[in-house]
Amino acid sequence: MKKILVTGGLGFIGSHTVVELQNQGFEVIIIDDLSNTTVNVLERITEITGIKPAFHNIDLRVKKDVKSFFNTHKVDGIIHFAAFKAVGESMQNPLDYYENNIGSLVYILQEMRDHHLDNFIFSSSCTVYGQADELPITENAPVKKAESTYGNTKQIGEEIIYESCKAHNLNAIALRYFNPIGAHESIKIGELPLGVPQNLIPFVTQTAAGIRKELAVFGDDYPTSDGTAIRDYIHIVDLAKAHIAALQRLIKKNNKQNFEFFNVGSGTGSSVLEVIKTFEKVSGKPLNYKIVGRREGDITAAYADTSIANKELNWKTEKNLEEALAAAWKWQQQQ
Repeated sequence: MKKILVTGGLGFIGSHTVVELQNQGFEVIIIDDLSNTTVNVLERITEITGIKPAFHNIDLRVKKDVKSFFNTHKVDGIIHFAAFKAVGESMQNPLDYYENNIGSLVYILQEMRDHHLDNFIFSSSCTVYGQADELPITENAPVKKAESTYGNTKQIGEEIIYESCKAHNLNAIALRYFNPIGAHESIKIGELPLGVPQNLIPFVTQTAAGIRKELAVFGDDYPTSDGTAIRDYIHIVDLAKAHIAALQRLIKKNNKQNFEFFNVGSGTGSSVLEVIKTFEKVSGKPLNYKIVGRREGDITAAYADTSIANKELNWKTEKNLEEALAAAWKWQQQQ
């Protein structure tokens, strides 16, 4: 049984990926500092899979704690989610984002080098493309100057991994996510940010539930059909399964280069207003929303061409926007 370390494994994407890993027979060790989640998620994962993963509460910014973990644990692969992830917040707190997102990555890669470990999957982002010249976005699109500090940490992260792979013969895959939403079909795990949500869907569901007074729509003057920004929303379970496919590719040595990267999205762009209307349809709840000014760091439109991931990873999405929003609403109602 292969042993896989999942950093940030109690977060939204991490917890769903842990479930899929355990369903596929992997042994999982989770590292999480609980900065944007709670330890209750560990029990939820156990309820879904019947297996309690090992858990270590470690802040990956503390180098000696990272070193101590790797001195006592040998793993067959690492999926690295642990990072701060809000575009708006990153513009207000850039130094915190660089310290957390870059420092923790470097410390893990140093331990992989020193302990001769392999098979690294990096949680990257479509923000590395900035505002792409052509849509849908392919992996051949140029990586432009990032529009946000968050996006820049992902660009720098990929560069660090690329150079580490070249120098130390590591094998790694960066998955460039578009916008993950939804919840597990059991409704035992989902997106539950601490404090005010930074992402659209939890703000939508919390507004529908009466937790938030109204939803702010950032800008209606974009050059799109209805003036609101367009994003590619992928069901969280589809995204989690992409990590399993990438991990299998590395373990089986099917990768064609030391460092590879793939777009992981639904392949469909939906505007903010389209998402609101779709949510109102699947939930039966009218949403109180207000148009406000654009948010710094946001781009006009981004949606994926996933044909390379479909072919190379033998993976494709199975769930649509309606299913993802319905699951997110069920999850909200459980809280």
